[in-house]
This record gives sequence, structure tokens and C-alpha cells, in this order.
Amino acid sequence: MKASISVLTIGVDDLERSLKFYRDGLGLPTEGIIGTEFEHGAVAFFDLQAGVKLAIWNRKDLSVEANVPLSSPSSSEFTIGHNVGSKEEVDAVMEQASRAGATVTVPAQDTFWGGYSGHFLDPDGHLWEICWNPAWEVDLS
Repeated sequence: MKASISVLTIGVDDLERSLKFYRDGLGLPTEGIIGTEFEHGAVAFFDLQAGVKLAIWNRKDLSVEANVPLSSPSSSEFTIGHNVGSKEEVDAVMEQASRAGATVTVPAQDTFWGGYSGHFLDPDGHLWEICWNPAWEVDLS
């Protein structure tokens, strides 16, 4: 498999609530909810960076589409990492997420590996890490 991820789809319990969090709270660009004319089809896509999108889809509909049992969500399964160019940007994004209704689980702080990061949960419990890694150059274009 050639490593190339273009869409990260997360299951949510309330599509409208999650749309407001990501669009209005975090400011991610989107056309809003589409696909409502299809059974199990309502979804919203957010532009993240060139060629990469975040999709939010009702957990029940995602379960039907993928033919997997609907299970209890777990915040400890994975994190969505958002790398930024400075400690100040980490602080700004963490504050923005908090204002949008995120639950901050770890305030922004220096890390044992020499970076700076914080963690928050979105309204459905998806865990985000906002971090600055001095060893990585972040392309902000």
C-alpha cells in the first residue's frame, strides 16, 4: 500500500452539533451537510490542507456503511494530530477549541520530547493533539 491518506472520517452522534463545533468553533471550511437525500448518506467534509479532508458522519450510518457493529466510542483509540509552527500557535488553537466547547484534557505545556502540546476532546470524545515539534518543519501553505 502506498501511504496516502486523503480523508479522515470520524463518527459523531449529532451531525449538526459537530458541524457547528468544527465550522463555527474551529473555523474549518466546509460546504455544510450534504447527502441528506440518501439513507445513511448525510455527511460534512472540511478542508484541512491540500488534498486532505476531515469528514463527520453519524456513527450509526458509518456502522451501516462499513458493516461493523455499532460500539461504544473510546477516546483512547487514536488522536488527531494538528502540528503548528510555534508554541504560541498551540496556545491559540487550544484557546479556540476551548471557546468552541472542547474539553481540554491536557493544557498546552512543554513535553518530555522537547516539543509543546496540549490535548482536547471534541463534542463526541475524539481526541485531538495540538503540538509544536521543533524537529519538524510545518508547511502552512
